[in-house]
Amino acid sequence: MLFEDTYQTLSSSSQGIYKEKGSKFIARAFPVNTEEEVKTHLLALRKEYHDARHHCYAYCIGFDRSTWRVNDDGEPSGTAGKPIFGQIQSKNLTNVLIVVIRYFGGIKLGIPGLINAYRTAAREAIEKTPIVTRIVQEKYEICFGYPVMNDVMKILKEEKAEIISEEFENICKIRFSIRRTYGTKITSRLQKIPGLTAAFLS
Repeated sequence: MLFEDTYQTLSSSSQGIYKEKGSKFIARAFPVNTEEEVKTHLLALRKEYHDARHHCYAYCIGFDRSTWRVNDDGEPSGTAGKPIFGQIQSKNLTNVLIVVIRYFGGIKLGIPGLINAYRTAAREAIEKTPIVTRIVQEKYEICFGYPVMNDVMKILKEEKAEIISEEFENICKIRFSIRRTYGTKITSRLQKIPGLTAAFLS
């Protein structure tokens, strides 16, 4: 959808557990916004579960789901990361990381068994926390002269922009965020104010 500006993600972190033939699969799910957050969670889990055989994971980031990765961490190719990612996709989620930690029980599960175990553990974690809808926000910075302050503030209020920061000096600066759908409209209105410049931040 061209103007889609909402996405679904997990409301909070959660955990799911699946056991099969002595092996224990602990799924940890997290809402994340950046790959740096992913790395932080992975490092923390490797310390917490330092004695586990595998730390397999999948994540998806971005309202357009453009950033994603799967990792089998030593399991046979396609038996861990992909099934985990499949659960993220099946719920139409993004900005989510799911890590499934495996403690090996001594009995091999085979390819179908592994796929089922990682998929089930991931699903358990997802089902333990509510799915929420978030709105995609865009951030802008505008610069303008003090005399047009009232005109600027009037537009920001009418368009329901959220002000992030303000600097009122000779040249005034305001950073604000607004729902993605309304970004073009508010900037076109603001840019009609004499001397005002607008820059897209993110």
